[in-house]
Amino acid sequence: MTQDTSASGGPLQGFTVIDLTRVLAGPYCTLLLADLGARVIKVEQPGSGDDARQIGPFVEGESAYFMSVNRNKESIALDLKASADRAVFESLLASADVLVENFRPGTMEKLGYGWEALHARFPNLVFTSISGFGQTGPYSKRPAYDMVVQAMGGIMSLTGHPGSPPTRVGVSIGDLGAGLYAAIGTQAALLQRARTGRGERVDVAMLDCQVALLENAISRLDADGRAPGPIGSRHPSITPFDVFRASDGWFVIAAGNDALFQRLCMVLDLPALRDDPRFATNPDRCLNHECLKTMLEERLASAPCAHWQELLMCNSIPTGAYNDVAAVVNDPQILAREMLVQVRTQGGRSVTVAGNPVHVGAHRTPLTRHPPRLDQDRDAILSALPR
Repeated sequence: MTQDTSASGGPLQGFTVIDLTRVLAGPYCTLLLADLGARVIKVEQPGSGDDARQIGPFVEGESAYFMSVNRNKESIALDLKASADRAVFESLLASADVLVENFRPGTMEKLGYGWEALHARFPNLVFTSISGFGQTGPYSKRPAYDMVVQAMGGIMSLTGHPGSPPTRVGVSIGDLGAGLYAAIGTQAALLQRARTGRGERVDVAMLDCQVALLENAISRLDADGRAPGPIGSRHPSITPFDVFRASDGWFVIAAGNDALFQRLCMVLDLPALRDDPRFATNPDRCLNHECLKTMLEERLASAPCAHWQELLMCNSIPTGAYNDVAAVVNDPQILAREMLVQVRTQGGRSVTVAGNPVHVGAHRTPLTRHPPRLDQDRDAILSALPR
């Protein structure tokens, strides 16, 4: 284990990660590791750097997309086909704990840095690979982006409303899911290394992660004998568990069991629903979800969302506002949980990005470094290498 210079005090302090990733899935993985205290050295292509630096929106000429997932990292530009830069890269690996890359399978081997070659030279190194389809299987050499695996992994087929065109999930869940699983796998490999003394290969496929996130859709296919499809905002197996319209907009009611439904009927002064045999049990309510929603919304139309939310919360019935992103960033709970981070452009302009939700003891993701400009830390990194 090497010494972390970030002094963040996080649970991963002392671990060094060499980050060869670009765009989103890989950088999101290394962002999580950096936020938890690891020292992350981002190795970028000279001249252009991470592809995400060219993806908008832009603030003072800098990519806010790049800034959102590259705080708390250092940057050095290295050409891994040039002998001098290869020597620097190998020196970095010699003192690192983890290498993370998200090239297409075979690329690292062409560079001479495949798993077998690096494991022979650096047996303690954890080697994490994130790719579209993994290191094995008939699709392994295919390129992929978030949209590709959302479509192939079935998540798009469950998103949207019945009869609507295929709909992408509103965030890049293909990339983000892979980054999350890769961070988990990397930490698991570090724990295993503590027992065995040897690093391992962590192989994470974006498509695999989409399948893992299908929740109960696969079991529903097996149980029902037909593929589930899009059903809007409601839950496929719990009713009422949906977005409902009040007099001034939308809000959520999540009555997750029979007792909560009975209480909901009482609070809304709808005794007829409570006694209606069509709604006696959760399976009954799921079967008759359309008429139940219509009857609930007839009652809810008599008052605004805030009125109903306050009434339901006072009676311990799960409810929530339907927020757009502007409302989210002003929500007092989000602010209290420190889920917003202010990073700066090179010109000093502040940009708000999402924080890290993982709280370990007293650790709260400190901002130790703003997103780096390309090659910003070259001199400091080179000066620390053994001579």
